[in-house]
Amino acid sequence: MRRRDLLITALAAAIPADLAPAIAQERYPERPIHLMVPSVPGGVNDVIARLWAEQARPLLGTIVVDNHGGGGGLMGATDVAKAAPDGYTLMLASTTTQVLITPLLVRPPYDPIKDFAYVSVFANSSTSVVIHPSVPATTLTELIAYAKANPHKLSYGSAGNGSITNLTGELFKKLAGDLDIVPIPYKGIGEGIQDLVSGRVPMFIANATAQILELNRTGKVRILAVNAAARIKGAPEIPTATEAGLPGMVAQMTFGIVAPAGTPRPILARIDAVTQQLMADEAFQARLVGIGFEPMLGLGPARAEQQFKDETARWLPIVRATGVPPG
Repeated sequence: MRRRDLLITALAAAIPADLAPAIAQERYPERPIHLMVPSVPGGVNDVIARLWAEQARPLLGTIVVDNHGGGGGLMGATDVAKAAPDGYTLMLASTTTQVLITPLLVRPPYDPIKDFAYVSVFANSSTSVVIHPSVPATTLTELIAYAKANPHKLSYGSAGNGSITNLTGELFKKLAGDLDIVPIPYKGIGEGIQDLVSGRVPMFIANATAQILELNRTGKVRILAVNAAARIKGAPEIPTATEAGLPGMVAQMTFGIVAPAGTPRPILARIDAVTQQLMADEAFQARLVGIGFEPMLGLGPARAEQQFKDETARWLPIVRATGVPPG
């Protein structure tokens, strides 16, 4: 062994074992970070994950976005829960993965709170009630009246069994007086929206993304209401469901960054600092609004975890009442 190699080996050996992790954390990140998106490409999760990764790369280096759909998000989230807690595996967490898909499972593969380290919550997306223009309704009240007068004639599409759009559809039916509307769960949003635009499915519960908002503006679909506490910034002309006559119809999807439980706090703090830096940028906020999201500011690790706990308390009774398993 050459003298230089002997010296490097001796120096490495001289570093106490308990200091090695701290040194690694100070150098973080030293290799590409993988951001798991537990859904297929093209959906609302994928859009916001890629936007976050694009903006964070100048501050964190290479970020690889990995899509792993299946089980309504269950498969991808399970992989992250079991990954090494070294900061190089992150996940775009959502109300779906952290709240909706485990309560009805006999043996959930992960615990949404215990198996993840929460980093930041930074945006939400409101669901909306959307119809094809051929449906004789221009308001939510008229749609409800039409559904009551024509039981089993209407159907609604969603992004899949157990998704927030599916559960929102069931919540809509219940709050509107147990409407007889047939659910049609798709395996993603793309095909479902195509069927809505063509008229194959007359109604859809969809997140109010830029795509849906543009289809509404061009008259190809009709958004009757957004299921939000207040009108969304991206489309302030559209009433909330509460304004449209259906109190309690609030169904929004929260998005944030999580890591496997046990990820060192300095690493979590580093990722959170980057996220908060992005959120302080008005241009980034404008980009979120432009694609249909509502920015959420200042929600670091503790508040991010509490946000999902609060959503669990709200959604759990709804999930159990509908009994819809994840698809």
